[in-house]
Amino acid sequence: MDFGLIIFLFLQGLVLGSIYGIVAVGLSLIFGIARIINLSHGALIMWGAYTALTFFVGYNLSPLGSLFIAIVVGLSLGATIFYLVLRRLIGAHELTTLLATFALSIFLEEIARLNYGLDYRGFSWSLGVVKIFDYRLTYSSILAGVIALSTVIILTLFLYKTRIGSALRGVAQDPVGAYICGIDVNKIYALGIGIGFGLAMMSGVIITMYNPTGINPYLGAPYLLKSFVIVVLGGLGSIIGAYVGGIIFGLAEVVLFPLYDYLHFHSPMSMTLFTEFVILLILLLIRPYGLFRR
Repeated sequence: MDFGLIIFLFLQGLVLGSIYGIVAVGLSLIFGIARIINLSHGALIMWGAYTALTFFVGYNLSPLGSLFIAIVVGLSLGATIFYLVLRRLIGAHELTTLLATFALSIFLEEIARLNYGLDYRGFSWSLGVVKIFDYRLTYSSILAGVIALSTVIILTLFLYKTRIGSALRGVAQDPVGAYICGIDVNKIYALGIGIGFGLAMMSGVIITMYNPTGINPYLGAPYLLKSFVIVVLGGLGSIIGAYVGGIIFGLAEVVLFPLYDYLHFHSPMSMTLFTEFVILLILLLIRPYGLFRR
């Protein structure tokens, strides 16, 4: 393997891992604040991708512009869903919230299926390519990775440097104590879930910047599965842990997939996922609470 390919795979792994990281952050945030496992996370990612597609095809708006629309829509939807459904389920058995968010996932996927059909869709958007030795990486994918990293940094600063962020962390640690201190716990829950929904839809837009093809109503399902793995790997409820877990996941994927393909395995992607789960199990044996225990 030549040096140029090693550098290319490393950079591609960082970009892909950064995207996986931001995909997992929304799921981790909602669990960390409200102890809700959001099974509609994949459907929200899918709707983020359709947001980019719809505004690009219908209004010639680049995915960069769609980012802000996706965030606002996700934030509003998350707060609305909290007040209509999830507020009554805070503190309930995990199975109850799983069923509620699973029902929301089916609802969102069926709306997409009725509106867009089951065909794969995509659009052509590129900012050019950068040549790395004999290999090429698109500027749009690099931009997607940079936006993902910037979002994690901004979110971390928001959580640790602002009063609202302190309230979010306080409610996550002890909602009763936060209520006694005068914090409106329901508003904080609504904000936290709204941010999580917004991040999920934003992730869908970022995914189209990396790969603007292959959009269909079930686009989010594999990302939901990977998000669970990454969140567990990084540490439940940890924002930094989710991002670092995504980087590890991305680097492993860009190395393992071509390796298994070179070795002529029947299904390189399946073997890649299998190996990633094995890596997860080994790491959990070493650190049972994930890389960054919250």
